[in-house]
Amino acid sequence: MTRARYLVVGREVETFRAAAAAGLPVLLKGPTGSGKTRLVEHMAEALERPLFTVACHEDLSAADLVGRYLLKGGETQWEDGPLTRAVRAGGICYLDEIVEARADTSVVVHPLSDHRRELHLDRLGQVLKAPPSFMLVLSYNPGYQSVLKDLKPSTRQRMVAIELDYPPPAIEQRVLVEETGIEAHHAEDLVKLAIAIRKLDTPRLSEVASTRSLVSTARLCRAGLPLRDAAHSAIALTLSDDADTVRGLHAMIDTYLKS
Repeated sequence: MTRARYLVVGREVETFRAAAAAGLPVLLKGPTGSGKTRLVEHMAEALERPLFTVACHEDLSAADLVGRYLLKGGETQWEDGPLTRAVRAGGICYLDEIVEARADTSVVVHPLSDHRRELHLDRLGQVLKAPPSFMLVLSYNPGYQSVLKDLKPSTRQRMVAIELDYPPPAIEQRVLVEETGIEAHHAEDLVKLAIAIRKLDTPRLSEVASTRSLVSTARLCRAGLPLRDAAHSAIALTLSDDADTVRGLHAMIDTYLKS
């Protein structure tokens, strides 16, 4: 198994490992592209537990997580959902951007996240007891979610929270170099650009340049695209559709990037 590369910023790995040992669920809080998914992948490999990842969306229901009856070959058969498979396997179930899912998902998540550690399969008339190795991990982006889309206090209080942010400049530069092989001076320039974009105060820019977008830019550059062109495509044009905002981002790119 190849270890997912993750550069530690604070005590997030230590806290995650302690939560796993204590049988507690984890809530990852942080902006888009700050390394939440990479941390979970890293910890799943470090703990040697299978990982079941679910990208939550507004149509995701409890049945999508638990399972449902499907028609196969003329017969109706039960098919486990990813949450049920994770419980049976004693793995980690990672529900990414959990607040995007439908409200009924909390009905199946809550009994797994408290002292009961149970998954109720109502359609089968069964209750699965999660083994000690099972772990529930949720994530969301507090800065992006609206007032109407937030985690309930009853959910929060069941969790061990780990807050992530974009890494310090030196670590973010290391991420770019080690992840993509880009030259160190290009990595330094990209991080300076990202920091400048993150300091912008404009309602027209709901997201900023994430570590993920910097990695994409570096990969384009390594593939032969000039660094500025790569940044225009992977940063400016992905952050906004507003013409004035995009022009401003293009100008910043031309200022911070030398080639």
